[in-house]
Amino acid sequence: MTVAVAACSQTVPGTAERPPADPPDEQRSYGYVDDRCGLLDDDAVRDLLGANNVVRPFSGAVCQYVLATDRGLIDVVFSWFDRGTLARERAVAAERGSRITDVELTRQPAFLARRPDNPDACSATVDAGSGVLTWWVQHRPGGDDACRDAEKLLIATLSADS
Repeated sequence: MTVAVAACSQTVPGTAERPPADPPDEQRSYGYVDDRCGLLDDDAVRDLLGANNVVRPFSGAVCQYVLATDRGLIDVVFSWFDRGTLARERAVAAERGSRITDVELTRQPAFLARRPDNPDACSATVDAGSGVLTWWVQHRPGGDDACRDAEKLLIATLSADS
């Protein structure tokens, strides 16, 4: 016995896109909680950036780090503004003369900002709940991609929120 199956197909123009991720929990605190900044502990920050040592001289809604690597020092700042907006942070970066690049991180709209007078530093910023998160990274001396490292830290923060 032979069975024949009729089929039809249709080509649809365009590009397939993933749906946006659910927004981060508006009740989530990204500040200094349980000895972590942005939901990341010091070991996670050290490991993500390939450092040998990490010192956190200040912790709160803004956390500062100095990391030592075989290639030099890395300055890192995490900030969480619980009532900030992506549009406001973008406007501030633009006012300061930063080159802004739109990106998508963990399916969330974000942007990278790099000042022309400091090519060894970069920040990555994203909406988070009712506020906005930023990781800023600067390599001393330069050489590594600070934007890539800022993205890594931001992705890890958003992933820790899941």
